[in-house]
Amino acid sequence: MSNEETGRLSAGIDEETLQWILKNLDGLKYGTVHITVHQGKIVQIDRTEKIRFDK
Repeated sequence: MSNEETGRLSAGIDEETLQWILKNLDGLKYGTVHITVHQGKIVQIDRTEKIRFDK
């Protein structure tokens, strides 16, 4: 992803953090990516994935 493409998404987010977010979204079919922010800075990224089994 070029800087131009990520510029709108990454306002104030460094490249390493943005890559972590994208990595956690990659391949996620069901679940959540929870980003915790303290004093305007991302301090934690949690990924919860749900796996659904056919009955």
